[in-house]
Amino acid sequence: MAEEFLRAQPAQVRRVVLFRFVGRSGLLGVLVLLCILAAVISPSFLQLANLINVLRQMSLYGIVSIGMTFVILTAGIDLSVGSTVGIVAIVITQIVNGTSLPPWVALGIGVIVGGLVGAVNGLGIAHGRIPPFIMTLGIMVMGRGLAMTLANGEPISLSDSVALTIGWIGNGFFLGIPVPVWIFASIALLASFTLRYAPYGRYVYAIGSSREASRLSGIPVLSVVASVYIVNGVLGALTAIVFVTRLSVAEPTAGTGLELEAIATTVIGGASLFGGEGSISGTILGAAILAVLANVLNLAGVTPFTQQIVTGALIIIAVFIEMLKEREK
Repeated sequence: MAEEFLRAQPAQVRRVVLFRFVGRSGLLGVLVLLCILAAVISPSFLQLANLINVLRQMSLYGIVSIGMTFVILTAGIDLSVGSTVGIVAIVITQIVNGTSLPPWVALGIGVIVGGLVGAVNGLGIAHGRIPPFIMTLGIMVMGRGLAMTLANGEPISLSDSVALTIGWIGNGFFLGIPVPVWIFASIALLASFTLRYAPYGRYVYAIGSSREASRLSGIPVLSVVASVYIVNGVLGALTAIVFVTRLSVAEPTAGTGLELEAIATTVIGGASLFGGEGSISGTILGAAILAVLANVLNLAGVTPFTQQIVTGALIIIAVFIEMLKEREK
């Protein structure tokens, strides 16, 4: 039936349908092949402890990548989310170490700080009409400088008592599954529901498809554009919380390069850099692919520097495929 349908369509329509089918099913196929390859290269890949590490890594990629998905769906980009992680990590650690405030209050303040960084980006981009690349690049540089200034360029460790109180966020388990994975899954479910069923999600897709048509349709374009950067900042703060509670130490360089990982995850997951196309399920698959790939490269003894080359190549390939899809529309 499907083959007859495709043969009955014009060549251009057939190519578009095939591209989308391959894109959706191909991601899962790539993930399965990577897992098989990893098991062949190193039998230790299938050990429970290693699979748990893969899930933890996937959750770190995933949390921040969900925020990046919202941004990219509006045809934007956020290069500052990595520095947001560094700022929030330092702020949280300094508050819990230097004040009598409960750790939970410090974590809440960290989330607010992440949202404020996102708000600065959003206001500059939506109302200041500054291109997203330039605005977020400037905030990225400023953020890294601010984190280094606050920490005097040195790592800051959590006190033992605080680490025991909140350490379960990064290191704990619930029903045998790491807590960060539960956090990631909860955020993914909420984000998927929002994009699929809430008016806000439809606004995000509409703005990415055509900003002018969205404006003429009465969608509050500027407010929605500003809000996706706030969402990304908040999720960057949650990533920082997982980092700090996992390692019990905050480094001003924490999150460096994480913005590229988030962009790679989102693009590999099928989101279009031109906006209006992408999904949370695709982002989840992208995070899983990157996590498994990083793990198999580690098991194979590949250096982190070479791993960066592989990640960069994946971004180029994913964008090239996206360009081919755009040409067929």
